[in-house]
Parts: sequence; C-alpha cells; structure tokens
Amino acid sequence: MYHTFSVAETIKTAWNVLKKNFVPLVVYSVISLFIYGVVDFIKAFVLVDNDLPTLIIFIFIQIIIQCYIGLSFYKLILTLMDREYYEFEFKDILPSFKMTFNFVIIGILTGILIAVMLFVSLVAKRYLGFPRLWEILELLILLYISLRAIFCICFIVDDDSNPFESLKQSFEITKDNFFKTLSIFAIIIAILVLVLVPVLAAIAFSGLDNDEDSLVFKLAFYCWYILTFPFIQVIIMVTYRKLVYSHLDVDDDIAETN
Repeated sequence: MYHTFSVAETIKTAWNVLKKNFVPLVVYSVISLFIYGVVDFIKAFVLVDNDLPTLIIFIFIQIIIQCYIGLSFYKLILTLMDREYYEFEFKDILPSFKMTFNFVIIGILTGILIAVMLFVSLVAKRYLGFPRLWEILELLILLYISLRAIFCICFIVDDDSNPFESLKQSFEITKDNFFKTLSIFAIIIAILVLVLVPVLAAIAFSGLDNDEDSLVFKLAFYCWYILTFPFIQVIIMVTYRKLVYSHLDVDDDIAETN
C-alpha cells in the first residue's frame, strides 16, 4: 500500500485542524454542555417521585439527545475539514433522524455485546476457574472489538451507513492498522490524563468546604471538557479520514489542512 497511515502525521493534522477551527469547536462544546445541563435539570424536576416508567422513558429520550449531539459534533468537524474554504449553513451540521436511530442501534448492540461477554466470563470463572485469566481475556477482547469498531459512528455520519454496514466498514479500514489505531487511542488517553491530573490536584489542595469543593469540581470539569473534548473528537475524525484514504490507497485530501 502506497498511502500508508501515519500516527505522527495524524496527530499533526488534527492539531492544525483544531487550531484553525478552535472557536466554533469550543462554542459547540459549550452549547453541548448547556443542553446536557438543561436535560439533567428537567430530569431532576420531572422525576421527583422516582416513577420507574417515567424514568425509563426519560432515559431513552436522554440517550437520543446525547446521540444527536454527538453526531452533530462529528458532522461539524467533518464539515469544517471538508469545507475549509467554503461557506456552510447550520443545517449542514445537523444529522438526520436515520443517523440518530442508527447510532442508538449501535449503542444497543454494544450493550448486548458487553452483557454477553460478562455472562460468558461469569460462567467460565464459575466452572473453569482462573477468574483473573477470564477477566483479562474479557478486557482484551472488548478492547480489540472496540478499536476495530470505533469508526462505525464516523461512517454513519459521513456515508449515512446503516449499523451493520458501518461496523463492517470500520473493521475494514482498521484491518491493517490495528496497532497504529491503538497508538492513537493511547495518545488520546494520555492527553485526557495530562489535562485532568493538574485539575484534580488543584481541587485536592484547594482547602475548600464540601459545597465550595463541589462547585469548583464542576467548574474544573467543564473547563477540562471544553478544552479536551474538541481535540479528542478532531483526532478521532482525522484518524478516520486518514484510515479511509489509506485503505482506498488514494491521496490524502486533508493534507491541505497542514
């Protein structure tokens, strides 16, 4: 394959995309946080009696809203990458109901997979012994499947693929780049930790009382989210695009962003 996938080039491109589009990405992160806050407030207001049917309905609605916001953020990043020199409208970053439904299906499939893995692990530990071995094996299998399937959401947003088609596409583009993809996500985790540790340390040594500490923690989390979330999502989308180009063995269009 002539157009190989490069971890260093991916991080460099993601950083350049973030620098050029920092303001709209941060603004959208703030809007996302505001919407999540409004939803949580309504949830607390509506569920005062802890009514189970209402709770189930509200959780389902909350999942749909979160999926819609997540898809719209991915769509915004792709739009900013693809239309760097062109005008675009707000409607261009709004995902369709079909995309949201497909995202929800992916979430359900993920839950089923985790449940099956937990059941198999519990049965194996009970009848075969070696509990630690099965826990490690379960973790490795879930990590492998997650890394191979992680870009299915990108295909739902970019190609309007159905859930099973998007999973197949994600497995295809990561087939020859598993360890490079693993390296990308190791870098993502490192970024999250490097930014989070100073925040937690500052809170730990702040000497505030419980109420003040809670408020400071929330503000620190919001700052951490606003600063790290856009970069993480940009890295994921740039990785997706570069893996697609590498899989197709064609020139990298997002090289223009360098």
